[in-house]
Amino acid sequence: MTRPIIGVTVSQAKLAVTTEHAGKRLDQFLVTQLGSTSRARVQELIAQHQILVDGSPAKPSLRLRGEEQIEVLGELDRPPLRAISEDISLDVVYEDDDLAVINKPAGMMVHAGAGATEDARNRGTLVNALLHHFGVLSAVGGELRPGIVHRLDKDTSGLIVVAKNDVAHRALSAEFAGRRVRKTYIALVHGWLPSDRGTINSSIQRDAIRRIRMTTRRSGGREAMTRYEVQRRIQSDFGKFTLLRVEIATGRTHQIRVHMASLGHPVVGDTLYGAPREIRGRTEQRADLEGRPYTTISLPRNFLHSAEVQFMHPRTGEMLKFVSPISDQLQVFLQDLERPSAARKRI
Repeated sequence: MTRPIIGVTVSQAKLAVTTEHAGKRLDQFLVTQLGSTSRARVQELIAQHQILVDGSPAKPSLRLRGEEQIEVLGELDRPPLRAISEDISLDVVYEDDDLAVINKPAGMMVHAGAGATEDARNRGTLVNALLHHFGVLSAVGGELRPGIVHRLDKDTSGLIVVAKNDVAHRALSAEFAGRRVRKTYIALVHGWLPSDRGTINSSIQRDAIRRIRMTTRRSGGREAMTRYEVQRRIQSDFGKFTLLRVEIATGRTHQIRVHMASLGHPVVGDTLYGAPREIRGRTEQRADLEGRPYTTISLPRNFLHSAEVQFMHPRTGEMLKFVSPISDQLQVFLQDLERPSAARKRI
């Protein structure tokens, strides 16, 4: 590896591709050649045109011929990301010396991803808001995730438990690991589920092709259990929907979302798992023939809300239960969904 020279862009690494690597994708080749550098970091460097193939930027999917010269201009390694304090308002449901329960809004990441840097992608997180509000949190989760005992997806709203010290964090983590924490969600899904209640036991692991998704279709995944109970079946101008009360015995990534999608009933608004971006009104099937636009409805987030959490206090042993109703945004969406077409203005 060469040393930087002032005023000159210098390669961090130079690689010659041999015939044995012919046919490999550029990103796959670089991961095998750059040691501890992650695939996410490699793809980030490629997107930033920090990797040149024969002097020019290239796509991660480029198939190598076996005779190229590759230069890496960007830093292969960088300091680990740390959460930063930000003055962001918080809805604190409960707080004491050991823990806090927060009502997280949809659209807020719990913490920055490992591939983020200290720019816009590391701004506006729940962790940053917690650091400003509380000052000191548990260090068990590391500098990127202080205080975080469990997580909610960015577009999932509702209750999340935060640890203020290491003793509380370890005790709460043991409760979650031992499945002694009761977590209940409210979800609206497309279609009518055939049964009023049921249990989904499909294992979950990361999708082999689309790495941002999880799937139940591969063997060898992690055990996951989701129980659901129908609260209301909705027949509307936009089709059929089911409002569910959901409990999860495990806490896998995207668990409720991927489990519901596996049944053919994706969570409303969850385009990653097959829900439409816009829902077209069924009573408007002939609207285009009459020269009028269709009536559509959409939700810019997932209709998934962490509504209840119940657990034992890590210090006192007292059983605590907290409840959070769905937001005004979700309430309005439900009302608009169920409003008869005659009472709805055409858009």
